[in-house]
Amino acid sequence: MKIGLIDVDGHSFPNIPLMKLSAWHKAKGDEVVWYEQMFTGHCDKVYMSKVFSFTPDYVGIVDADEIVKGGSGYAIELVNGKEIYNKDRDPPLPDEIEHIYPDYSIYPDLTQDTAYGFMSRGCPRGCEFCHVARKEGRCSVKVADLNEFWKGQKNICLCDPNVLACNEWEDILGQLAESKATVDFNQGIDIRLMTDEKAKALSKVRTKRLHFAWDRYEDKDKILPKFKTFREISTKNGHDLVVFVLCGFDTTLEQDLDRVYTLRDLGYAPYVMLYNKDSIPKGHDLRKLQRWVNNRILFWKVTTFEEYKWKQ
Repeated sequence: MKIGLIDVDGHSFPNIPLMKLSAWHKAKGDEVVWYEQMFTGHCDKVYMSKVFSFTPDYVGIVDADEIVKGGSGYAIELVNGKEIYNKDRDPPLPDEIEHIYPDYSIYPDLTQDTAYGFMSRGCPRGCEFCHVARKEGRCSVKVADLNEFWKGQKNICLCDPNVLACNEWEDILGQLAESKATVDFNQGIDIRLMTDEKAKALSKVRTKRLHFAWDRYEDKDKILPKFKTFREISTKNGHDLVVFVLCGFDTTLEQDLDRVYTLRDLGYAPYVMLYNKDSIPKGHDLRKLQRWVNNRILFWKVTTFEEYKWKQ
């Protein structure tokens, strides 16, 4: 069979399901190619995958006997102004494909010395702005050992949504530490679940920087003691302790600034994430806030947002 692949989001980050589909089909002796409308010709089957709902769908003509679409980007629908996750539009991969070693060769520039994958799925939080709980469940469960997608690469990009919420967090962090690879927890670490025991286990994992999040302003009284304690334990430079700050969802600008200033005072590097950014007009204070905070040199040099706006 001739199998075509379309990464609808583009090629800036490897699409893990497409890598697994490629590996499975190649193991069966099928030909696997990136589908290009003008050059690929007819395919027996074409897989189209996208992660982000804001990515426009592929508009070209697909010459194939069968077209299969999947991924969160196809499952998230806008209903009455709210994003709803439709699980029927994002069917899971069969187990024999889900647990196959990915075909990293289809993304040679992105996967050189880097492995990508999940060791746990699900998150207990159920945040309104996030679809993980609806997609993967409200319980974090271990789904794989590291060797399922890692074979000695120097770097590991772990995509788990909430690794510290998993009952088997100790096993997962232990495997990562034993790998000696540099690990990027690319979905962040849930600081609300941090304990001294977890902090010690995490410190054994080789990392360049750690990402946390402070999305809900109302968590302030619960989350600040955790941030303070971890900062006292951690030996990392403050610039390597990054905290995502969700703005434009259900907070005021004053609340956003309070989080930004507080995190900086504690020795963390805040990083502003705008909810539904495309709906925020250019020149809006939220866009200015993002430019100021996320420009590290500017943020540490210009100490207040008002001073930054005055200088613009």
